[in-house]
Amino acid sequence: MVTQEQVREALREVYDPEIPVSVVDLGLIYKVRIEGGKVEVDMTMTARGCPMHAYIAEQTRKRLLEIEGVEEAEVNIVWEPPWNPTMISEEARKRLGLGQTA
Repeated sequence: MVTQEQVREALREVYDPEIPVSVVDLGLIYKVRIEGGKVEVDMTMTARGCPMHAYIAEQTRKRLLEIEGVEEAEVNIVWEPPWNPTMISEEARKRLGLGQTA
C-alpha cells in the first residue's frame, strides 16, 4: 500500500524549474489522498500567473505514477490558501538564503 510518506518523498524529486527547490520544500503540496492505487494531490503555485504551472503539475503526476503501487494519479491546482514564503521548509530557506538576520 502506498503511504503519504512515500508520496511526499517521491515529490521531493520534482522541482520548480525557476527555483532550485522541490515542490514539497516550497510548500506547494497541500493535500495527498490515497485510495487503493489512486493518488490525488492538491497543490498550488507560488503565483497565479506562474508560466510553469502546467509543466510542474505534469511532472508531479508523472513522478506519482513512478511510485510502486500507484496506478492512477491526479494533480489538482488549487489557490486556497494562497501560497506565501512562510510555507517554505526550514532546509529550503537555508539553501535559498532566506530568513537570515542581518
